[in-house]
Amino acid sequence: MTGLRVRRADPADLPAVARLTVAAYEADGQLKDESGYAPVLADVATRAESGEVLVAVDDATGHVLGAVTFVLPGSPYADLAEPGEAEFRMLAVDPVAQGRGAGAALVSACVARATELGCTALVICVRAGMAASAHRLYERLGFVRYPEKDWMPMPGIELRGLRLDLTAAR
Repeated sequence: MTGLRVRRADPADLPAVARLTVAAYEADGQLKDESGYAPVLADVATRAESGEVLVAVDDATGHVLGAVTFVLPGSPYADLAEPGEAEFRMLAVDPVAQGRGAGAALVSACVARATELGCTALVICVRAGMAASAHRLYERLGFVRYPEKDWMPMPGIELRGLRLDLTAAR
């Protein structure tokens, strides 16, 4: 994680976040057989109005390597979070920057933000066919399967709930 820092996105970051998010989802095969999700992923400005878009930036170059959207219950982007929980969505690392720790840094920033806000848990949903490396990242960071949060936004798209209990660390 050296040479990376995570900060809140500023307006100048939004085009890079849109590009890398769509590229990461395409590279992972998450956009095949879907027509409407890429524009949602690219609409970073709307996400920034409803939550906190965080970016992982390369200290040496200033390039945005990855991004995530952190939300609370009641946000239009909160699919799973219940009162007292936080959620993150659309975690993406530029395919050319994967393996440098940006994903872990972004998740850790979400954990820190949820803890700072006094949340009891942090939740996320992941696509059943998502890359094994992403599943390993969440598992390594302490997330566990939470079947009560599984859902299908449309036929053929299975999303699995994961949850990190934040009360044990207190």
